[in-house]
Amino acid sequence: MGDLTMSRRSFVKTAAITGAAVAAFGTSTQSALADQTYPEVSGQDTVEVKTCCRGCGKMECGVKVIVQNGRAIRIEGDEGAWQSMGNCCTKSQSSIQAAYHPDRLHYPMKRTNPKGEEPGWVRISWDEAMETIIKNFAEITEKYGAESIACQVGTSRVWCMHSESILKNLLGTPNNIEAWQICKGPRHFATTMVSQFALSWMETIGRPRVYVQWAGASELSNYDTSCRTTVDCASRADYHISVDPRMANMGKEADYWQCLRPGTDGALALAWTNVIIENKLYDELYVKKWTNAPFLVCEDFDEEWMLENGFPTVRTDGSYWDVKTHLVKESDIKEGGSPFKFLVYDNNWEALKEQGVEHEYGAFTWFNADQEARIDNTGGFWEGENYSTTKAYEGHEAQQPNLLPGQTQGWLPDLLPFDPAIDPALEGEFEITLKDGRTVKVKPVWEHYKARAAEYNPEVASEITGIPADQIIEAATVYGTRLDPESGYGNGGIQYMLAQEHACNCVQNSRALDNLCGITGNMDTPGGMRGPTMVPIDGDLQGFSAWAPGASTPPAEIMEKQIGMERFPLLHWWQYWSDASTCWDAVLEGDPYPLKALWNESGNFMSQTNTARAWEALCNLEFMVDLNLWHAPSTDAADIILPVAHWIELNSPRASQGSEGAMGATVKCVQPPAEAKYDPEIVMDLARRMGVPWNNEEGNEWPDIEWQLADAIKLFSDEEWTYTEYEVKDGEVSFERKGTKLEDLTPKYKTWDEYVEAFQRDGWWQAKDVDPKQWGTYRRYQTGGFRARDRVWARLDYTAGNGIGDWKPGFFTPTMKQELWSTVMESHFPDKPEWFLPSWVEPPHGPKDGDRIKEYPLTATTGRRIPVYFHSEHRQLPWCRELWPVPRIEINPETAAEYGIEQGDWVWIESEWGKIREVADLYYGVDKDVVNLEHTWWYPELSQNAGHGIELSAVNNLIDHHAQDPHAGSSNLRAYQVKIYKATPENSPFNNPVPCGVDGVPIIHTSDDPRLKEWLPTYEGRE
Repeated sequence: MGDLTMSRRSFVKTAAITGAAVAAFGTSTQSALADQTYPEVSGQDTVEVKTCCRGCGKMECGVKVIVQNGRAIRIEGDEGAWQSMGNCCTKSQSSIQAAYHPDRLHYPMKRTNPKGEEPGWVRISWDEAMETIIKNFAEITEKYGAESIACQVGTSRVWCMHSESILKNLLGTPNNIEAWQICKGPRHFATTMVSQFALSWMETIGRPRVYVQWAGASELSNYDTSCRTTVDCASRADYHISVDPRMANMGKEADYWQCLRPGTDGALALAWTNVIIENKLYDELYVKKWTNAPFLVCEDFDEEWMLENGFPTVRTDGSYWDVKTHLVKESDIKEGGSPFKFLVYDNNWEALKEQGVEHEYGAFTWFNADQEARIDNTGGFWEGENYSTTKAYEGHEAQQPNLLPGQTQGWLPDLLPFDPAIDPALEGEFEITLKDGRTVKVKPVWEHYKARAAEYNPEVASEITGIPADQIIEAATVYGTRLDPESGYGNGGIQYMLAQEHACNCVQNSRALDNLCGITGNMDTPGGMRGPTMVPIDGDLQGFSAWAPGASTPPAEIMEKQIGMERFPLLHWWQYWSDASTCWDAVLEGDPYPLKALWNESGNFMSQTNTARAWEALCNLEFMVDLNLWHAPSTDAADIILPVAHWIELNSPRASQGSEGAMGATVKCVQPPAEAKYDPEIVMDLARRMGVPWNNEEGNEWPDIEWQLADAIKLFSDEEWTYTEYEVKDGEVSFERKGTKLEDLTPKYKTWDEYVEAFQRDGWWQAKDVDPKQWGTYRRYQTGGFRARDRVWARLDYTAGNGIGDWKPGFFTPTMKQELWSTVMESHFPDKPEWFLPSWVEPPHGPKDGDRIKEYPLTATTGRRIPVYFHSEHRQLPWCRELWPVPRIEINPETAAEYGIEQGDWVWIESEWGKIREVADLYYGVDKDVVNLEHTWWYPELSQNAGHGIELSAVNNLIDHHAQDPHAGSSNLRAYQVKIYKATPENSPFNNPVPCGVDGVPIIHTSDDPRLKEWLPTYEGRE
């Protein structure tokens, strides 16, 4: 690959696109805010409603919806929304066109014709729809078992995600297909395994001194900080490093562009790690105290020994599994010894002995990782440690430069040294005697980690990635060399995003990046990796899935039937999704058992697995329900369609899913059309009709949505939540519980309306101010804040039996440390030692396959962020489609010339598994051996095609259905080989290079197509 690096930025701030559109909607059990506050709005009177934009389902941008006469007429940025800086992008402003689109679904519909034919949709009542759904699910359950039903959900609208979660429990099935499997999920999977759930989120809004933008274009959209805030972050940083095989919009302004070959992220991350280690740029105290780097590895242990001397720990769902590890524990060297006490070699043991501090095992000391929920549990501390929660909080207000005016800095505790002053060895080889009398050699994890990183030194990584070795060294050194050593922390985290999840090495890539951030001192620090924002409200309705006490999580014997566990053993540990590819196999082949029915709530089958295979499976289901805003590809395979509300038509609590630390609300601005309903209300109604109580409160078994919303904010209180303070003296642990128990808290706002009134008046809350002990404090691994909540979701009291919320220092891993050496991985794959540490493998269908590249010489990447679209959304919005009417393939001009392709030509893209067409966009920002394709294209105008033309341009028609990450099951969506050639009348259906419907009518492919006007917003017909 060529030298494609670029230099310093002078980024021009993007201007908002302005516009207006209108409409009014029908009835609902809840009134819209504008109706509540201004019941007699008339003439030109307007009201501004502060709310949270979900135009892209990603970052929580604060916007104002302008409502006139009950109609939303405009969306604009909320300058008071500090976390998004008043951003209001094209997708946000176009949401008016979505809400008032003439093709919105208004009523439940049922199919009257067989699948494969025109559906013959007819309107039905909600009663008939729900009765039909319950009847069909019951019949299928009786005939095939509840596991023959699956639920599918899309991404990040939150009210649909957790509605789907509870529905799975209502139906008693273990199976759910989630976009999470290929989007954020692998990062969350990896960080839960080795550090903390979703610690992949970076506090970009904390303005890192060195901003590393890895595998994404967050200046356009992203799941945490994006758009205006990303541009501001990059422009204010001392250095901006872009890691991307394509020059992203902001890449040309970067100080360093690491233009890597698609699918080689893991190799580059390990190369950076090698540079950091060899130049001693790592945070030595953090590495020794808060990672398992000093823990000793014995390679002589066999699986039987490890099982005998292991220990039980909990999965993400709270059930237990056995840790089997090569890490040396007291149980390995002493009969009856603790399996939780991990041994390290203390370089300072002799000096300590002279001071009267003597270790039980001479030169070896231990860390106790006992996490069982017992009152007398002394786990969480080092041998003889002195610790106090009070001292752990001692520090000062952070002094991070470049924060926005009024943005809270947060409290930065000083990093505590070891007390007593042990010095765990990171390097060396030692002998230790096991309890069976054998003397074995052991090395610290760090020695193994160093060796693994050395396998990918810059010279080796250069051959893999295509980046010159000196540029790898320079970028890694800039990242690792602290600009302000006095701060006590690193230059910032790494905003690693979606692309590195898509080349069949996603979990290992994420581990490498998580560890890289950790060893450089960027875990839970200003501008570092902070994880999901923790607030006292249920900020994305996650608690919604905990309701319906009559429909608890299916029992273990049912959950063990979750589709995909046989192919991907770590799903036994993870348990949050079924494997999508295997689910479609179950439909078509009955393996491992038949899958017969599907509830699809915002799910997009085009986004993961092979699109053609997934579509075939949908068409072969016995029964399918689709919840949607309008007719989409999935509705064409459904038997029942249920109309849902748009984001300006509903209420939902909202907090930043990433590390921005904002807390607010999505507020109902206008009424939904006709009989469209809010997703949670649909599922709550289904529970009622099934006779499953939603609530344990007698007389209120099926509460209304106002009750649910009030419940989501009830823990927002002026009183301090319960927490635990520890005092540890010479290893003896005492503790005191303080604060108010959750059940005794007095809500700050008793109703949802009160909460919304405060939000309209005061705007977005800063979580650092709302919860200073938790989100307002950095280094929570030291204060106990990381373990104040359970390992994945909610903040809970610590009580005997649940093992969560104990407020002990450390992480939620089996060792209570950030794990460079993964005990989860080695326990599940004892025969795969290469996986115990982060590793990298070539993409399965990449350019290193000599035979394949003869036929398919170009490497395809995809998933770029498009300013006007969100994955498959908005193709029918006139503003958006006018600006971006067709899918584009980016080709280096030199490559295009070789193939006789010019700007604007339609191009065939073909792989071993399928072919599609997209329009050539000649761009020097991709390497000559790489093409960049756009994803999830369909054509709303092709109603004559079953699937609305998904076969024409949807990029995942090109992928191998079973090329997947071996751990999370994520599909091989990038870094595979294709060939291209110009589309001509001679090689195109209907003699037309432009894709056409089955009747020969071409798609909308120009900005002046008159069909765009048919999609303009309409006010009428909403009753």
